[in-house]
Formats: sequence, structure tokens, C-alpha cells
Amino acid sequence: MPPTPAGAAPRVLIVEDEPTLALLLSETLRGEGFATDVLERGDLVVASVRADEPAAILLDINLPGRNGLDVCRELRSFSTVPLIMITGRVEEIDRLLGLELGADDYICKPFTAREVVARVRALLRRARDWRERGEHAAAPGLKLDDERFEAHWQGHKLDLTPVEFRLLKALGERPGRVLSRSQLLDAIYVDHRVVSDRTVDSHVKNLRRKLSDTGREDPIESVYGVGYKFGG
Repeated sequence: MPPTPAGAAPRVLIVEDEPTLALLLSETLRGEGFATDVLERGDLVVASVRADEPAAILLDINLPGRNGLDVCRELRSFSTVPLIMITGRVEEIDRLLGLELGADDYICKPFTAREVVARVRALLRRARDWRERGEHAAAPGLKLDDERFEAHWQGHKLDLTPVEFRLLKALGERPGRVLSRSQLLDAIYVDHRVVSDRTVDSHVKNLRRKLSDTGREDPIESVYGVGYKFGG
């Protein structure tokens, strides 16, 4: 994601088909110093982002034209733009699926517009921190590029979602150290949301599969009753 030019208002793309809610979000964000664009259909999002990538996206799941989960999946094939999914569904499987597809965060209706502003600010702050840290090496054989959300294991590029990247970063920068599921949740969800342990297990399972697909040894070890560690 390219940084916002100095002095320019960060632009947030709101994808929401409820006009009243879209207007509320847009007016609140503008009042907090953001610029906004609004789309009402899911099938318009990918072309819009390819033409002019925003600083962040608020993406509803239930949209005419194309649902938000499918849109999220395609966006993550070419962009790491910070993305918050908006849903009226409370079933955890929907939340988990959205995050595995590459969403950075989710928020459930009903919510306050101020809460959304706080989430957007947190995501943009995190993205800025990653850009400033830039590329660096972690455990031997692991290379992480925070700006591009790219990771290489033993010379092989990994195709990771942002959540998987943060998970690998948390483990890979502490080789040999056992991290509990609670610690990993804090690393991948900085807003300290309440989710079940199986959310971490699901992300670890996907990450281990992608590491193994490189043909190299999977460096992540399960520590029974505690959590996970990266080699060592």
C-alpha cells in the first residue's frame, strides 16, 4: 500500500448499500479529517481499488452485485490495503472466514461511527509503523518485508494474508520462544478483541500448510497445553 502523500487527507473507501449508514460513516470520517468515497455495490470495488487505491476500506459483507467475502478475496490477490469488514451476522464462522480471506479487522452491526473511526486509525497507524520498520531478517531462513507484507522461507516466497503475516512475524522474530495463544491473539489483533483459541489454531494450520508447500521443513512447533514456537 503506497503511503498517503504528506498533507493529504487519508482516503477511506466505504462499501455499504444502506444509504443512511453509508452517509453516517462518511460524515463522521470527514469530520475526523479523512476523505471518503462511497460505493453501494460489491462488483464495483475491485476496479475502483485498482484505479486508485485508498488508505483503508470499510467493506460490508452483504452487498448487491457481489458479496464482501468474494471482494475481499480478490483484493488480497493484489493489494494489502487495510480492510475492515462490516457484518450484521454474529456467527463466528463468518468472522473467521472473513479474516482468513485477508481482512484485517471486522466490526458487527450495530456499532457507533466513533468506534469505526478508532478502528480505522488503529489500522493506519499499524500500516505506518510497518512501513517505517521496512525490510528485515528474523529467524535464520526467514525474511520479512513489512511494507509489502511479503515473507520468504528458505528462499521461497509465501502467499500470506495480512493476519498470517503478522502471525509469522510474531513467531519468527522470537525463534525458540513459546508464545501462548493469548500472546498470538494480541500480536495479530491489536484491538484485543475477544475470539476463541480455535481462531489462532486455524490461522496456524493455514500458515503451516503454506510453509510446508515450499518443500522445506515446517518450522512451527506445537507445544501441548501452551501454544506455539518457531523452531529452536
